[in-house]
Amino acid sequence: MNKPTLASRTGRIWPWALIGLGILIGVSGLIEQMAYYWEDIVYLTEQHIILVLASGGAAICVGVPIGVWLSRPSMAKAAETIMQVFNIGTTIPTLAVIALSMTLLGIGFAPAFFGLFVASLLPIVRNTYAGLLAVPAHLKEAAHGMGMTSAQILFNIELPNALFVIFSGIRTALAINVGTTPLAFLIGGGGLGELIFTGIDLMDTGMLLAGAVPTAALAVLVDFLIGQAQLWLIPKGVNPLR
Repeated sequence: MNKPTLASRTGRIWPWALIGLGILIGVSGLIEQMAYYWEDIVYLTEQHIILVLASGGAAICVGVPIGVWLSRPSMAKAAETIMQVFNIGTTIPTLAVIALSMTLLGIGFAPAFFGLFVASLLPIVRNTYAGLLAVPAHLKEAAHGMGMTSAQILFNIELPNALFVIFSGIRTALAINVGTTPLAFLIGGGGLGELIFTGIDLMDTGMLLAGAVPTAALAVLVDFLIGQAQLWLIPKGVNPLR
């Protein structure tokens, strides 16, 4: 008789764990406390999503081209040096980046957008750069031998083969973005951080959870959606998930 695998045991445990968590939350009355702030949750979640979409989308639009540019043979000597600049940027705490952007851009949406944009940029640039460098040389040589131009090789050979790694960078960046966006409240950027930080100040557990639970749920949702895009949008031949 075969022993159950770890995956099968985990699959049986998860439903009971979720049921137990639901019972615990129901008994503790946290649902009622969170429901009191429902209108605030809806309003602030909209602000949160707008910040994530704007800053994350900008980071993708800027980060992918930079990664492509750094992967070109003409940038071989300078690429790692430039990449270290991005690495140094990530050593600065996001709260400090947001505070510094506030001194330049004031308070509100603009500094929050800039801080989240900077926080999301490195994983996208790094993964795009690494993914393109990892494309097997013989594929590029074969494409060159068939008469393809550099642009055709990039769009038809390199990018499709690097897509899985690029999507992984985007997935990481957006997860960081969603979890960091609550800090935008500290400089007037809005978002679910208003409930989280106000709940901490007032020692109001219901208010705190009214901000923290939707933030966590949003992070899980974003990760799931990007994971599905990674699964279905990347061609089967170069997709290890398929």
